[in-house]
Amino acid sequence: MDQLALLFVVLLGAVISVPVGDRLGLPAPVLMTLLGIVLAVLNFVPNVDIPPDLILPALLPPLLYAAVRRTSWRQFAANRRPIFLLAVALVFVTTICVAVVAHTIVPGLPLAAAVALGALVAPPDPVAATAVAGQLGLPRRLVSILEGEGLFNDVTAIVLYHVAIAAAVSGEFSAWHAGLDLVLSAVVAVVVGVVLGWGANKLLDLLGDATLQIGLTLLVPYASYVLAEELHGSGVLAVLTTALFLAEYAHDADDVLSRLAGHTVWDVVDTLVTGVAFGLIGLELHNAIRTASGRWGELLGWAGVVVGVVVFVRLLWLLPATWLTQRLHARRDYEEDIPTSWRETVVMWWSGMRGVASVALALAIPLKTDSGAPFPDRDEIVFIAFGVIMVTLVVQGLTLPWLVKRLGVRADTEREKEFEKELAVRAARAAKRRLKEIETVEDLPDEVSEQMLRRAFEIGLRINPQIGDEERREAQENRVRRIKRLRRIQGEMLSAARHEVLAARSEPGADPEIVDRVLRHLDVRSLR
Repeated sequence: MDQLALLFVVLLGAVISVPVGDRLGLPAPVLMTLLGIVLAVLNFVPNVDIPPDLILPALLPPLLYAAVRRTSWRQFAANRRPIFLLAVALVFVTTICVAVVAHTIVPGLPLAAAVALGALVAPPDPVAATAVAGQLGLPRRLVSILEGEGLFNDVTAIVLYHVAIAAAVSGEFSAWHAGLDLVLSAVVAVVVGVVLGWGANKLLDLLGDATLQIGLTLLVPYASYVLAEELHGSGVLAVLTTALFLAEYAHDADDVLSRLAGHTVWDVVDTLVTGVAFGLIGLELHNAIRTASGRWGELLGWAGVVVGVVVFVRLLWLLPATWLTQRLHARRDYEEDIPTSWRETVVMWWSGMRGVASVALALAIPLKTDSGAPFPDRDEIVFIAFGVIMVTLVVQGLTLPWLVKRLGVRADTEREKEFEKELAVRAARAAKRRLKEIETVEDLPDEVSEQMLRRAFEIGLRINPQIGDEERREAQENRVRRIKRLRRIQGEMLSAARHEVLAARSEPGADPEIVDRVLRHLDVRSLR
């Protein structure tokens, strides 16, 4: 098997792992990691040969962009305090604790290299956390915090990692320069992100065509990341800023086709890139086995200690941080997503899985220092990092569904239904207001006005039947059954039409372009 065949196997696994994970109740990223491990121990499977410096820019931008599309800037702003405590403060604390312990237990490990190890294992993976949380039906407030933590902790960890690597490579470290680099990196990233977001938004309006718009959104995350890195800013923060800007300002309520097609394309991208990323994690077992040859006991001991530090520092930090956030929250008037019980805090603790960023940073450690000497204990650092990723991702990922079920942590469905009902009422009222505005400038017949008024109410009723009284709900249910029957019949008619058009494609003299154009009209009609 060559590299290309291996890539196709991983991509196929990414697609299959989704329905298999749904059936088994397990997260697809965990299944992909297990697939990677199985492939890694097979003799005919080659070692993955990807330049380390390409892993982060190739995988992280689309994954981050896809994750941000599911949230909003206002949600981040409302949860800034819990996100700061997790994404910034906890990453710093974890980095320091791991660095101190690693520097103590690994003979000859320089402090700068130990800090690099701490930085690369500190950030929980945003993709793993959100993928797992989304399948388990967790309360929305927990999912929001995990998303915010996962998206912003990479920024903090990567900046710390670069500072530590620079110190280890050059042999020099300045706290002043490190702090200045951190601030400048953030400022450059935010500026690049806002400018590219604004420019992309203008281009989206200019392009108009849904295909071109979606193509642009596929390029924007990479452009944001690369440009920020070229200007010595944080590529991760730049992608987040660009994605948040576009999520806030690039929506056209009436651009239905672009929105539907965009969601479909990005769901496909998210599924495939996530599968490849976590498949690569499992495939790295090759290198771990080679490093540990003849030193299994020693290396496993070091990795076990660091795993313990990473896992329990998160718990020891979350308990007081959650209590403090709850106390401060009680004095505030605005809504904030925080854990409301010790059970939710435990679920948050066990959701801290490491993944793509940690692997990419470990593999990106330079081979040599500026003096030409080998980077100190590079193989040991990579092995320990791999151990942390495997334990947190596989063990926690496989046991998290059981823990959630055991603790009884579930989404507040009543609250979600109430919010859906509120939105349905607002949608119906907006339709009625617009109808009244039209009636002031157009002379509508009474029967048309009455019919349109009923349809305005039905807009909300279709979203949530609970907004109507019992008689109206029953009438709506009967109407829905009637509409379903009509749609079924219409669907069969359209299916016959499509088959006839497709058959014409094979006829002598048929123009495939015209056939496809007619077929697109039929497909769009089928969506209505």
